[in-house]
Amino acid sequence: MAELNQDSGKGGKGGKVRAKKAGGKVDLTAMVDLAFLLITFFMLTTSLNTPQAMDVAMPDKNKMDANDNLEIADNRSITLLLGSDDKISWYYGQLAKPIYPPTTIDYGKDGIRQVLLRMQKEVPQRADGKDLIVVIRPSEKSVQRNLVDILDEMRIVDVKRYMISKINSDEIEVLKSEGLFND
Repeated sequence: MAELNQDSGKGGKGGKVRAKKAGGKVDLTAMVDLAFLLITFFMLTTSLNTPQAMDVAMPDKNKMDANDNLEIADNRSITLLLGSDDKISWYYGQLAKPIYPPTTIDYGKDGIRQVLLRMQKEVPQRADGKDLIVVIRPSEKSVQRNLVDILDEMRIVDVKRYMISKINSDEIEVLKSEGLFND
């Protein structure tokens, strides 16, 4: 077969005119479909993180009575006073005549956790088999993190009965005497 050179003498190579080869084309439709199927599969089968929240039973707001005080047996209760500088002062019994006098400790496994574990074993022996009650009293010098940490300790140690109440002036004096009521 003969080809005609259509050049009008423009100084080309003077040879054959070669047809440009088209590069190979890859059809990506199947890969895109597969990618969307995988994305859909993983979205539907993964579980999303659930927010970690702790259930705390709070009293009704409508039924507040200033004279309503809950009496707790002295031999069943320990009181935790949350002070400043990430410290806790605790006592066993009533503050006026404690079974164990106020003592300052730290948070964590070597501090309050050891006290709670020891008291969980000791209280049923003193209180005719009844379990421990923990009264948590944060001061105005403690931070929110301290309250969350102590509630975490209640869950870790598995204390069934605990309550959060307001701190009174005598307990503030205990914190001041132990240096836990600093600015």
